[in-house]
Amino acid sequence: MSTRAPKGPATLVVIDMQSGFRDGTSQWCVSRYDEVVPVIEALSEVIPGPAVFTRFVSDPADVQGAWAAYYRHWNEMLLPEDAPEWDLTLSVPAGSAVVTKTTFSKWGPELAALIPAGGELVLTGVATDCCVLSTALGAVDAGRYVTVIADACAAVTDEAQQQALALLDLLQPMCRVLSSDEFLAAGPVADGATVQSAAR
Repeated sequence: MSTRAPKGPATLVVIDMQSGFRDGTSQWCVSRYDEVVPVIEALSEVIPGPAVFTRFVSDPADVQGAWAAYYRHWNEMLLPEDAPEWDLTLSVPAGSAVVTKTTFSKWGPELAALIPAGGELVLTGVATDCCVLSTALGAVDAGRYVTVIADACAAVTDEAQQQALALLDLLQPMCRVLSSDEFLAAGPVADGATVQSAAR
């Protein structure tokens, strides 16, 4: 078993829960999208303080280098920022922040300003093998702790989900992977403290 003492406040970060990843006809459809929604909602009830919701958007006016090749492959997803595909499908509670970026990683000055060094991101959302993974890597590089809630995230395939979680689990103690049951077993999160949980 692995436990870790609290290091700072825990913040629920909900990655890219948007129509373009839920829609079954979308090039970027995540088939288990709807399965993670109730898990994220349950977590939002026990993690105090404002959450952070992120949005991925493409920028047709600024596609350069490798991104040009990327959007030649995913040609249906090069859309303006106000396209309905980029709409959040979850309600954003009052006081919560929304961070919009054109990159896989949602880590950057916006999240850094909301989550202090030594704080903890509780990562949920889609897709585990892309934007969740990239955000986790950026956050740990910046000195934040990361907890990835396995059943509150979904990847493009079940195989990709397991592979991404295995990679993230290699980053202990900076990053840990827990189920929602393991996370919630410790009880409600106190203000200014992270959950302590028996990870394995």
